Amino acid sequence: MDSRRLGRRIRAFRKLKGYTQQELADRAGISLAVLGAVERGNRRLEDQILDKIAMVLGVGVDELTDSPSI
Repeated sequence: MDSRRLGRRIRAFRKLKGYTQQELADRAGISLAVLGAVERGNRRLEDQILDKIAMVLGVGVDELTDSPSI
């Protein structure tokens, strides 16, 4: 999945949960700058960070990446 699409999906799930960028960044243990860059599609995520974001949002990584789990 390309970085822009992943960033848009993370932003959409974040807004559905009612989190600000700062709240999600704090809960996932990443900086606001990193989260902002991810949501804009300017930064690729390491798997470990993607796992943390998915956990905080209460969704599976496959939902964020739009990839069916096998």
